Amino acid sequence: MNEFMAALESVFTKSNLIYMFRGLGVTLYVALISVLLSMVFGTILALFRSYGNKFLKGFSIVYIELFRNTPNLLWVLAIRFMVRMPKPFDAPMYSGILSFTLFTSAVMAEIVRGGLNSVPKGQFEAAFSQGFNFPKTIVHIILPQCFKAIVPSMLSQVITVIKDTSFLAQVAIEEFFNNSKWVMSAQIDSTINQTMRVFIIFGFISVVYFVINFSLSCIVRSRKKRQTA
Repeated sequence: MNEFMAALESVFTKSNLIYMFRGLGVTLYVALISVLLSMVFGTILALFRSYGNKFLKGFSIVYIELFRNTPNLLWVLAIRFMVRMPKPFDAPMYSGILSFTLFTSAVMAEIVRGGLNSVPKGQFEAAFSQGFNFPKTIVHIILPQCFKAIVPSMLSQVITVIKDTSFLAQVAIEEFFNNSKWVMSAQIDSTINQTMRVFIIFGFISVVYFVINFSLSCIVRSRKKRQTA
């Protein structure tokens, strides 16, 4: 018991907690910006694939299939070490945002395309009969119904993005998992059971991810119940 308390005290110091939660802020920021950008780009890709000409449809298909069938970690590594980000976006965090945006856009595109397919074709005829042209029909009639139908799926993807931000630890971006790992390896004290210290850190990481993602999962389930009610 004394060893456990000593390990707790060595891990959860004020400076360690500040460092870890600063990393959590980076994790949530990367996830939020990546999801917002991928919603925009994913919607564009879905519209290209559903209603575009041969070139736009072909481009969207190649893009979606390329990213959906390759590992996210591959793009994290490639962009971090092979792409030079322009100023003022040259901080390592922005390479993480770019890699997650590129990858998640492909997933979002398929989610949005499923939503587009769920909108009855008669909505186009009704809109055209009221004097709407095609772009106005898409923006004012089709997309609102589409997004209403896909909210649970999009929230599920947000959960995936938050969990996958741990990949950024592989390229030394100071997000939550990376900072927690540094706390685990730093300040080694021979009087403290290091195995216990490792279990405490990993347990803490698991609890934080669980609380965030379980909260989002509850929102997803609530939305699904409302849609089926």
